[in-house]
Amino acid sequence: MPESHTRSEPSLPPIERPRCPKCQGHMKLARIEFGPAHSDLRTFECPRCNHVHKMLVGDPMKSAGWQHSGLKAPV
Repeated sequence: MPESHTRSEPSLPPIERPRCPKCQGHMKLARIEFGPAHSDLRTFECPRCNHVHKMLVGDPMKSAGWQHSGLKAPV
């Protein structure tokens, strides 16, 4: 019988996939780059119409609640 495990540590929330402003299809995450002030610059591409959308997202560690988890950045 398989065992079930419960995760007590925080996990990253799923990446929100925006709808394409041109055709309303679901866009796919193409890449994540470092942005200013500990943010992410996420590039989404639409597989239906090839539209590209870039989105600046705040500090992913803070948005996931990791600042209170006791985890520390590597030195």
